[in-house]
Amino acid sequence: MSVEARLMWDEGVTRYDFGPGHPMDPVRLTLTMRLVEALGLDKHIDVVAAPAAGDGTLGLVHRPDYLASVRHASGRPTEADERFGIGAGDTPAFAGMHEVSALIAGQSVAGADDVWRGVTGHAVNFSGGLHHAMPGRASGFCVYNDAALAIARLLERGAERVVYLDTDVHHGDGVQDTFWNDPRVLTISLHEHPRTLFPGTGWPEETGGRGAPGGAVNVALPAGTSDGAWLRALHAVVPELLAAFRPQVLVTQHGADTHFEDPLAHLTLSLDAQRAAVESCHSWAHEHAEGRWLALGGGGYAVVDVVPRLWAHLVATAAHAPVEPQAPVPETWRQTVYALTRQQGPRRMTDGRVPQWRSWQDGYDPADAVDQAVLATRRAVYPLHGLLP
Repeated sequence: MSVEARLMWDEGVTRYDFGPGHPMDPVRLTLTMRLVEALGLDKHIDVVAAPAAGDGTLGLVHRPDYLASVRHASGRPTEADERFGIGAGDTPAFAGMHEVSALIAGQSVAGADDVWRGVTGHAVNFSGGLHHAMPGRASGFCVYNDAALAIARLLERGAERVVYLDTDVHHGDGVQDTFWNDPRVLTISLHEHPRTLFPGTGWPEETGGRGAPGGAVNVALPAGTSDGAWLRALHAVVPELLAAFRPQVLVTQHGADTHFEDPLAHLTLSLDAQRAAVESCHSWAHEHAEGRWLALGGGGYAVVDVVPRLWAHLVATAAHAPVEPQAPVPETWRQTVYALTRQQGPRRMTDGRVPQWRSWQDGYDPADAVDQAVLATRRAVYPLHGLLP
């Protein structure tokens, strides 16, 4: 029997922990799930724990030598091989790294399976969205690329057209690279400009390999871009490409690090704009992908004030049980926040803004930096899809 929406969740994903002081504090996952429960959303969505991805599944994207290296570092973190991006810099090795990374990947892959087989219309894995991991290298806090693995599973099952839309502040480089030459996958990334932010990729001229011209779409936005301009850019590029590509499944990544409170980046979105983007992705899944939607988490380092609220809205939207923007945050959850972090949690479910944006069809300003970014993307990729810039 099919269900309307599934939340892929196993408490074990909170063991994805790079240690004290690391920006990717797993408390953000715990607090998100506790907020989902405090809001009663778990009564509106089927909560399911999937098994960890096995080597056969991980091998759909990742190289055998890389998998072996992660396994070795997982058992002996002090012996991590830095040639594979593990053990230094952003992605230090930790005990059990392979097991928990495979568990997170398993949630995304199972969600993709369920959506493709019609078991559910929508699936959410907010512990996923680890979009920087490469086939043979860890990167940017990401060990296994669950987003790419979920897409690879969809292709393995027979999907012919999948769109991946990445709204994280950082470029979705690992997913783009994995499907660079695959015409069955269209990757779209809306991110801060590579001049000012890791990983330094995602230029509008990156439009796909020889095997898939137009298969990569990149909207590189200037630092400081806020609600109206960001939403204008999103709507100026995505809907037309979805209509042209006609995806059978929409996979979206909802990094919370576009928020103005995020400590690692320089866009200035409110929760209200982020919530509006979630609602648009939901609508686009129904309009362009027969309702098949896999929604993932991603970055986000304001782990108390921002991440749990955004991803609770994501769960609520997928469950067709939206939480009103002006709704108060449950006091029981605020008590949980204090108990776990000794911080005071936010009091309402958004920042209290009313995001508005001007349609691209109303005209553009060639002197505006965001409009320049949008036009650069449209000029680079639209003709490859038979569209006018």
